[in-house]
Amino acid sequence: MRQRLTFITLTIISTYCLALPQESRTLGGIALVPLPEYAPLDVQVLLNEVKAPIITTSHGRTAIVGIPLTATVGEATLQLSANDFSDSINFTIANKDYPEQRITLKDTNKVSPNEEELARYAREAAEQKAVYKTFTPSSSNNWPTFQMPVRGEFSSPFGLKRFFNGEARDPHSGLDIAAAEGKTVYAPADGMVAQTGDYFFNGQTVMINHGQGVISMLCHLSKINVTIGQTLKRGDAIGKVGHTGRATGPHLHWGLSINNARVNPLLVITPTP
Repeated sequence: MRQRLTFITLTIISTYCLALPQESRTLGGIALVPLPEYAPLDVQVLLNEVKAPIITTSHGRTAIVGIPLTATVGEATLQLSANDFSDSINFTIANKDYPEQRITLKDTNKVSPNEEELARYAREAAEQKAVYKTFTPSSSNNWPTFQMPVRGEFSSPFGLKRFFNGEARDPHSGLDIAAAEGKTVYAPADGMVAQTGDYFFNGQTVMINHGQGVISMLCHLSKINVTIGQTLKRGDAIGKVGHTGRATGPHLHWGLSINNARVNPLLVITPTP
């Protein structure tokens, strides 16, 4: 009898662990921060004045905090806010030294755009940033279950320090998955199509709002099969692999944002034994 009870307990703990993303309190990582029991039910958790998701488990409430690649290494402060309530929680961000990647592009305007292209990029970037800042409350307070949007080799991991034709650019804020042109791309988790577009750098793109400030961006598609406002379930087809925008070959770029911080998408995928 005692052995059976032990097995059941371990099963519950395992299920609880699988329900959360992996924690990595580093640049581009995720911090799982337990909230104090005395915090009001309507408490909001903010990092750099941006709301972070809160989930409820059998162990209480936990804030799922995305850590920007550009964050300052060292102590960071989360603000807890509600009506007539204010508090803070400190946590430590560790450095992470990402490797370099040097890419040569024949299409040099994708490295040094002209004024018209820069203006187009600025408009598109503002459109995308508005989506990233969206915070849609969730009634379930559960963490979404994620799957890989397409199967393939990881051609460019998250966080790479990138150089295009020898010129330094922003770090790689997503995961590149090499796959055949025309291969189906699937929604990585439940959500709603927040934006679609054919962008200068990202090519044909779908942005999915998973709730509570969690956003997926799927880029370089050859075809988009969804429309803005469409409700998606995990595994629904959203488009086809391509190499539109700034791409050297067919692949999918999957970017994941939590509280407007781009984080490593692999942290939300349950490791396979």
